[in-house]
Amino acid sequence: MSNEMKDKNPIQRFRSQLGQRPLLLIILLSIFLRLALAVTMGEEVVELPGIFDQISYHNLALRVLDGHGFSFGELWWPITPAGEPTAHWSFLYTLYLVLIYALFGPHPLMARILQAIIVGFLHPYITYRIGEKLFGKNIGLIAAGITSLYIYYIYYGAALMTEPFYITAILFSLFLSMQCAESTSKQQDIKLGIALGISIGITVLLRQVFLLVIPFLFLWIWFARLRRSLSLPAVSTVLSLILVVLFILPISLYNQSRFGRFVLLNTNSGYAFFWGNHPIYGTQFIPILPTGTYQELIPEEVRHLDEAALDQELLGRGLQFVADDPGRYVLLSLSRIPAYFMFWPSSQSSTLSNISRVGSFGIMLPFMLYGLILGIRRFIAEKGKWVLRLLSSPEGLLIVFGVIYAGVHLLTWALIRYRLPVDAVLIPFAGLALFDVAQRISVRFPVVQRLIKVGE
Repeated sequence: MSNEMKDKNPIQRFRSQLGQRPLLLIILLSIFLRLALAVTMGEEVVELPGIFDQISYHNLALRVLDGHGFSFGELWWPITPAGEPTAHWSFLYTLYLVLIYALFGPHPLMARILQAIIVGFLHPYITYRIGEKLFGKNIGLIAAGITSLYIYYIYYGAALMTEPFYITAILFSLFLSMQCAESTSKQQDIKLGIALGISIGITVLLRQVFLLVIPFLFLWIWFARLRRSLSLPAVSTVLSLILVVLFILPISLYNQSRFGRFVLLNTNSGYAFFWGNHPIYGTQFIPILPTGTYQELIPEEVRHLDEAALDQELLGRGLQFVADDPGRYVLLSLSRIPAYFMFWPSSQSSTLSNISRVGSFGIMLPFMLYGLILGIRRFIAEKGKWVLRLLSSPEGLLIVFGVIYAGVHLLTWALIRYRLPVDAVLIPFAGLALFDVAQRISVRFPVVQRLIKVGE
């Protein structure tokens, strides 16, 4: 420690260190904002705009703690009878709440606080690492700053639902995939393969929709390795997949013991596909139907089935809707685009929802699009097959993920909160755009030039 630092009191030293470590300051801000909202939400678990899931997770955790297993004490969403087994909700997130409630009592505030600290640290940190890898340290810092201030992430960060952990786990899986694509040693391959398998396993236990992304993730890794003339990661891929299976297998066996039929993870894909493509919409999708409508759409003759059997039955009927009128399905899927990428205020939304939407995605969308253009233009400017080079790059992985993930929801059910993982992978591009704009402005305003050099 320098003599100058020794002469300062602890508070002055802390402030000086913060000034030298902008990432630390960003992370502390991120944690503070999420903690502030967690304390505001407090112990009360109520339905908030767009957040009903937390009521289900809270009640399900209490039932598990009371020894009733994964079931509810009354008729519950979707139409699961009281006392009957449910697999509609993430087992992993429910067990997180069970653990917190077992240690500290049934206090949602403790779960919110711990979640806010974990996600408040990890989400901007991994965003920084991805941004740094793609575009450099300064842009990584800007991306981390955007993440820490993104209203949607603050809003959901303290809610008792899967989104905060799920989005962070997705980013870790993508970052580890980038690392796997560039690994040059077998020992490193094995370490990264194990880490990637654990990360993917956690991700799919939070939301099973990520299962649809896994094949593309490994195809990208192999394609990127081929483009770099590196050996194919056969051993690490097998290790990753074995670990993913080991994460899933206990839940599959548990579901088999309760329902008497195979249920891989959760019983929600069939319900979602049935409701999301029902003829009631015609060719115009409505994100949220009036209360009670979803249950009313389920045919009376199949309501006697248990949750798992009904999920499979509804999936079959949903697929039949598509087969009966594929033209309507195409138009209905296209009509989901505005609902999925909505960035403007709506009179049908609450004030909080409008502020969250416009204050995050509404503001950042132009920068995300501009950053995408900048990122892609770099590959076009170089000679050679730019499309292949782009697709085998880390930038390409984020773009591929965004397209696939958005496509899955446009073909099934589109809600704004289902888009948040796509926002997360677009934020590094927004960082690139903001950095480019700052550089252009700095030509006329030298003070900006000094600001953008803070992270150098």
